[in-house]
Amino acid sequence: MRVLEAKRDGLELDPADLRAFLLGYLEGTVEEPQVSAFLMAVYYRGMTPAELGALVEVMLHSGSVLALDHLPAARIDKHSTGGVGDKVSLPLAPLVAEAGLYVPMMSGRGLGHTGGTLDKLEAIPGFRTDLSLSRFLEVLEAERTAMIGQTAEIAPLDRRLYALRSVTGTVPSIPLIAASIMSKKLAEGLTGLVLDVKTGSGAFLTDMEASRELARTMVALGEDRGVTVVARLTAMDRPLGRSVGNALEVAEAVACLRGEGPDDLRQVVLALAGEMLVLGGRASDPEKGRAAAEALLDSGRPLDRFRRMIDRQGGDPRVVDAPERLPRAPVMIPFKASRSGQVVAVRPRPIGMGVVEMGGGRVRLSDTVDPAVGLDALVTPGTWVQAGDVLARVHARSQGDAERMLAVLRDAVVVSQAGSGAAGAKMEEPDLLPLLGERIGAGSQVSERPQVRAG
Repeated sequence: MRVLEAKRDGLELDPADLRAFLLGYLEGTVEEPQVSAFLMAVYYRGMTPAELGALVEVMLHSGSVLALDHLPAARIDKHSTGGVGDKVSLPLAPLVAEAGLYVPMMSGRGLGHTGGTLDKLEAIPGFRTDLSLSRFLEVLEAERTAMIGQTAEIAPLDRRLYALRSVTGTVPSIPLIAASIMSKKLAEGLTGLVLDVKTGSGAFLTDMEASRELARTMVALGEDRGVTVVARLTAMDRPLGRSVGNALEVAEAVACLRGEGPDDLRQVVLALAGEMLVLGGRASDPEKGRAAAEALLDSGRPLDRFRRMIDRQGGDPRVVDAPERLPRAPVMIPFKASRSGQVVAVRPRPIGMGVVEMGGGRVRLSDTVDPAVGLDALVTPGTWVQAGDVLARVHARSQGDAERMLAVLRDAVVVSQAGSGAAGAKMEEPDLLPLLGERIGAGSQVSERPQVRAG
């Protein structure tokens, strides 16, 4: 009980006591109500750097840590903190692998209003994200990238703690987010990691300063363990791309690999690829890395690598050339503008939750996901539209689901009324975060590393 009482009262925990408490949970001598109380105390009290370091170490070494030193090039992964329409990993992994680096990517599922990389990949018929570690390594060695879910061997303590966090309201805690992400990524045997830290109304951490703190915390955790970590803050005050929903996002990712698709998705992919090439020794600075990645993306070779990876992981590679082979919803209804004007907001959180309610995501980890439902042709903020223009297309399992999604869109997509107001009055303009924000790397965190609190 002294761990609970000390954390409740804001005292610094002895790392040995914290380690014994957490290992006791794994071994069954510490019960779930006690751990739930601990998580809530962390949510309110935060963690000191020493406490957070001890938490990461116990989570990391609760399972296997991959040994990939035999691979002949750097091992660089990317992790996103999650957002609406975020399908960046799908084109990014084969792009960076084609540049000569190894990308061992263990991803997560969607939860709440955000989508998950695993759910998108599993929209590809036959694609397996549940590979054994031995098969994962076979695919990685052959294609320089493989994309799977967290296995039972990797950070099992994280799996158990995350399940508790999801039902105790402690998911948006900076130290708990940082420990969860970094324990899994460090277990991959990486030499470098790029973080895509989402900020804005559609992110888990909506506040810019909280996003910065999370980024700095994870950069410091990597630095302390000999892994170079770079974070980019990217906008999530609107959906990324023009599709939301698993199969629809796969199709958009394939378009990106063809050198097509939405410009915002392309820009984020290239910026993160540039950072990964720097960490892997293939570029001297992020801009040169970005330029090299752009030339490679437009060559078409990363698309071929993606096709081969799909095949090796049991999926149907024909979806790359025929996206119509992806699951398709039986009902499609356009959402049209009711008036002319400028689109001043496309609110990601209600859109994400609307897709979840159609079956395209999960509220609980045990929920089944419908890969076919969602939106495409989603309008972007700043676009001028005429009454009757299509602002999105809803893909639904039933007419009723489609009607409910249309109601969500009527509130989520805001169009200013052209010509309204007094003569000369200034019309509302989109107020958007920069798509690509700050870059946070080693040395950018404050030198004293104060106690890390919840967001």
